Amino acid sequence: MQPISDPIPALPAPGTAAPGTPALRARTFVCMGTVVSLTVPVRPGDGLQADLDRLEAATAVVEDQFAALDAQFSLYRPDSEASRIARGELTLLQASPLMRDLYADAVRWRRRTEGAFTPERPDGLLDLSGLVKGYAIDEAGRSLAALGLHDWCLNAGGDVLVSGSPAPSPAGASPWLAGIVDPADRRTLLGAYPLGPQPPARLAQPPARLALATSGSAERGDHIWTVGLRGPSGPRHAEFTQVSVAAQDIVTADVLATAIVAGGRPALDAVTAHWDVDVLAVARDGGLLATPGFRAPSAA
Repeated sequence: MQPISDPIPALPAPGTAAPGTPALRARTFVCMGTVVSLTVPVRPGDGLQADLDRLEAATAVVEDQFAALDAQFSLYRPDSEASRIARGELTLLQASPLMRDLYADAVRWRRRTEGAFTPERPDGLLDLSGLVKGYAIDEAGRSLAALGLHDWCLNAGGDVLVSGSPAPSPAGASPWLAGIVDPADRRTLLGAYPLGPQPPARLAQPPARLALATSGSAERGDHIWTVGLRGPSGPRHAEFTQVSVAAQDIVTADVLATAIVAGGRPALDAVTAHWDVDVLAVARDGGLLATPGFRAPSAA
């Protein structure tokens, strides 16, 4: 996944906020080859330091979880369990329960996406990187809830999971906005998708999405293995340079974004037909394909 989605808190313009309106504070760390940030609203005045202390403690917990998973699953670390499996020093039957569980999850996703998402590279090497970051974000979200945090945005390299609101209020909470960068010009946004609480006009819509994941070739080139896209001289480029998926949970969003990039238009059609998600796909010619959730005025 690529670091091309950033949380844009839906807060009043500077100078217009009412007294006592929460401000946002973030802490970041680097893991899994990307930047991970945790953003929370903090209370002004006497409650500020207590909120900042909770943010520091929560960030430390999340960083420890990410670091442990990276140490186990990274193929860039020769001492990881994944690297030992890749070298043939360890079989899946001998692997840890978590390794086997995530592999089983990946196989289930391969079946559900008709092969568009797969835990193996074309050379047969086991690679669970397409699942591990989403799993790490999901587990971190559970930890934040267990720590008593209700309002937060966790962004790991553009894969975003939220809880609550950036501006919780008895009068009605506003959503977090996840900005989606144009892969042809990373200085501009294609739009922003609301995650979390929805305004009254959207109450008749499906349940609020809490997660958004983006996959594509804008940052690291064509690193996702394409399915059924071979020409006379070998693999062809993927149909989409970037795909964003908004869903109820981050693992579903992460997997399906990768599957659509790998599987092209057939995978896009299958995902939108069988999953309750919103999708924004950027074609190689710059054209956009979007479900109604991305075309709504509030997502523009």
